[in-house]
Amino acid sequence: MTTDRVAVTPAAGELLRSLAARHGPLMFHQSGGCCDGSSPMCYPVGMFTTGSGDVLLGALEVEGIDPVEVYMSKSQFEYWKYTHLTIGVVDGRGAGFSVEVPEGKRFLTRSRMFDDAELADLGLVPAAPGPRTSADVG
Repeated sequence: MTTDRVAVTPAAGELLRSLAARHGPLMFHQSGGCCDGSSPMCYPVGMFTTGSGDVLLGALEVEGIDPVEVYMSKSQFEYWKYTHLTIGVVDGRGAGFSVEVPEGKRFLTRSRMFDDAELADLGLVPAAPGPRTSADVG
């Protein structure tokens, strides 16, 4: 089993194809809050510089374009490492420098907790419960 940390909805994939046709290869950096909330920010490759403080979550496979890498800061990853992220798109203008803004669309991230099999595959096996004591029996 190979567990992916990120996925893309079909509608977001369509928008990525359109954006890649105009801007070339793309990448995402998952915002950590502040001005744009927690929106995934989409940039042409090379326009946003990642560094040692960022974690590569994975690459979105969208037919017809180069894989779209998705990054997040290490500190934010510590909070989100137990979740699967799906990048979707909705109508409405976001703020910031993400390339979809002029389209009247904005990317958004939805999350769900990994199940036990996925956690095990990622090496994040949930901690086993401690031994039961007489205080646990009521």
